[in-house]
Amino acid sequence: MQIQVQRLGLTDYQTTLKAMQAFTSGRDENTPDALWLTEHPPVYTLGLNRKDVRLPLNDIPVVMVDRGGKITYHGPGQIVVYCLIDLKRRGLNVRQLVSILETSLIDVLARYHVQANARQDAPGVYVQTHKVASLGLRLKNQCCYHGLSLNVDMDLSPFQAIDPCGYAGLSMTQTKDVGIHATCSEISEQLLSVLEEKLNSWPIQ
Repeated sequence: MQIQVQRLGLTDYQTTLKAMQAFTSGRDENTPDALWLTEHPPVYTLGLNRKDVRLPLNDIPVVMVDRGGKITYHGPGQIVVYCLIDLKRRGLNVRQLVSILETSLIDVLARYHVQANARQDAPGVYVQTHKVASLGLRLKNQCCYHGLSLNVDMDLSPFQAIDPCGYAGLSMTQTKDVGIHATCSEISEQLLSVLEEKLNSWPIQ
């Protein structure tokens, strides 16, 4: 089944969250999977693992969300792709989907001659020890939502007010700072293409 790709531009986080939840709650066996490409105004999102989270002491809003993980930051200049996928239909489990997201990001960065890697102990994608992309998912009735974010050309300073994804001292980076001179639009089209290819390589039941 074809994946529907929506390029939403800059969107309010909470509005998009509600749309994802409504899409997932209302889907049935005939609902196409979807990838939603967007960026958000500055916002922190706090996942379900909220114990011992260092909250920011600034004016950027914090939104409690229903994905896994702890706290992260979204802002302009960061690519966000929400993955609205029926895992059962595609014969995927959550671990396999996470691997698809991570390897897609790694493959896209490799196209720009940047070597990146995933870590078993801390989901996401890293250039050396610096985190360039984050993941967070929610599963409901074997259908997932939320997705990934890739730092491209943004103000990274809001990450310093938190422990990103719960890891104190975790260094964040972005594609601009690792030698990739490409826009959000250029990189996002590469990423969408790779994600579609990898997701469609799994047999649909």
